[in-house]
Amino acid sequence: MQTKETVFFHIFRFHPDRDKKPYFQEYEIPFLRKDLTVLEGLFYIQHRLDDSLAFRSSCRAAICGSCAMHINGKYRLACNTPVLKLKTKKITIYPLSHMPIIKDLVVDMKSFWEKYEDMKPYLMPGKSFPAEGEQLQSPEERTKVDVLIDCVLCACCHSSCPITASHEKYLGPMAFLTADRFVSDTRDGAREERLAMVNDEHGVWRCHTVFNCQEVCPKDLDPSGSIAHLKMEIIKRKIQQKCF
Repeated sequence: MQTKETVFFHIFRFHPDRDKKPYFQEYEIPFLRKDLTVLEGLFYIQHRLDDSLAFRSSCRAAICGSCAMHINGKYRLACNTPVLKLKTKKITIYPLSHMPIIKDLVVDMKSFWEKYEDMKPYLMPGKSFPAEGEQLQSPEERTKVDVLIDCVLCACCHSSCPITASHEKYLGPMAFLTADRFVSDTRDGAREERLAMVNDEHGVWRCHTVFNCQEVCPKDLDPSGSIAHLKMEIIKRKIQQKCF
């Protein structure tokens, strides 16, 4: 159903090779449907008003995480943020924080992906892997990782974290959630190695437990809980080493 109502998109613009400093540009677009999303609004602007606007998107189904951005005071996925949910006709959009800006709402995520790679995000079964057959896992064991495997690597948690803003080498909530996913998996045989990865000056102990990462996760995951779990497992490991 079409309507004559309009909505205003106030968008961060910056081209490092051309602009001396960032600025905001406002666009007025028709509020065509009640289920209009922020991402659809951005596509309307790009296709009909200003084809120079740059932003990332892919699946449009909140699965790939590529359309993450700062929308009206909170990091969100643009594809599953309805304009009506924001309860205002003015939509203010910034790019993700703590990463260099390539253009407009597109940031250079190289450091983010490097931290993900550092966590070795794959099963390392080690010596416990059977010579033949499958590495079996009970339903109860699988339940331990059910709440950890849905991360879409959108970087909302990374951008909302105040520590990643001031410490370049800090691994960040995404990396800790990834580490916890494998530490908690009974099929993985690299538990000691993974705990050692996050147990240094750039690891879990630098977290200030602000809970921003938990609040902004579009998949309702709990990076803060993963950090607390990793800390507990590190302490348990140290106690066991002293006792035996």
